[in-house]
Amino acid sequence: MTILAPETLQWLADTGFAVEDDELWLEALTHGSTGAERDYQRLEFLGDRVLGLAISDHLFRKVGGSEGALAQRLNALVSKGACAKIGRRIGLSDHLVLGKQAREDGAAQSTNILGDVVEALLGANYLDAGFGPTCALVHLLWDEDLNGMAGRSKHPKSALQEWAAGNQRRPPQYELVDRSGPDHAAIFTVRVEVHKVGAAEATASSKQEAETEAAKKFMEQFG
Repeated sequence: MTILAPETLQWLADTGFAVEDDELWLEALTHGSTGAERDYQRLEFLGDRVLGLAISDHLFRKVGGSEGALAQRLNALVSKGACAKIGRRIGLSDHLVLGKQAREDGAAQSTNILGDVVEALLGANYLDAGFGPTCALVHLLWDEDLNGMAGRSKHPKSALQEWAAGNQRRPPQYELVDRSGPDHAAIFTVRVEVHKVGAAEATASSKQEAETEAAKKFMEQFG
């Protein structure tokens, strides 16, 4: 017996998903507010890794630049906001399985929920079809963003701010840890930290430049 609505099955097929196990896909679309025994969270965990590898694969093969530049683009393309953008583009909101109160509260338009469920769908596709087809689907769904400006030439401090938000971390904290030299040739050392992730330091001839360099070093190390 089909456990997904026929229109949802058709939508999944039209979008490019390979639906074999109906229960798996119902799980991917189900929010915890329903009280169901299984919701999308475990599949989201898997899909997040699949997405990261699929985007990394494209960037490595198709895009030049340093490791830091690739990491900056990757972080922009796999962020919660980027995933939610894909969810809205494919019409995901109409097919979410939500509890009555959650739907009334606007959960179907929530960036966090849409982003999470997109990752869960990729996790389900990986289990049903394998990595190759899922990687190709990611490249198709993300084509506009892969060929757009997402993550390109972004200021390091902005990139770090987005990375922290996309990974559900506290905003980065900047601290001036040292100032030396005469006023006309002062040297500033700044430390930037993201709670429970790590920290990086940089030195420059102005506080602003030191913050920028510290953010860049942080992204190269932890991004």
